[in-house]
Amino acid sequence: MEQTMKKILLVDDNEYILKLLTQEFEEDGYQISTATNGKDALILLKNNPEKPDLVIMDLRMPGMDGLETVGFMVKLKFDLPVIIFSAYSSYRSDPLAMVADAYLMKSSDLSELKNKVYELL
Repeated sequence: MEQTMKKILLVDDNEYILKLLTQEFEEDGYQISTATNGKDALILLKNNPEKPDLVIMDLRMPGMDGLETVGFMVKLKFDLPVIIFSAYSSYRSDPLAMVADAYLMKSSDLSELKNKVYELL
């Protein structure tokens, strides 16, 4: 039986980070979709019958930030593992941040992020 490719939704307003993470995770055999803000991520989640297996979410984004998006994901019962991947540690104690499966700091070394993705999937 063929193993299906795991899908990751990347949500970040930084185009460079989206490109970097897309390239890294595609090389590791994941199927990637992207959104540049929380509102677009929710639209993707609602309208795509093939849900991602995991979401990697930035916090500070225009329109709808990552915490607000996580809140809507909980309300809409999207039962998906979420990794908050942020440059800001100050949100770690926010109750919505605690809903996430992991809170990782952005770094040029992606090994911690990759290990957490592998662990959750």
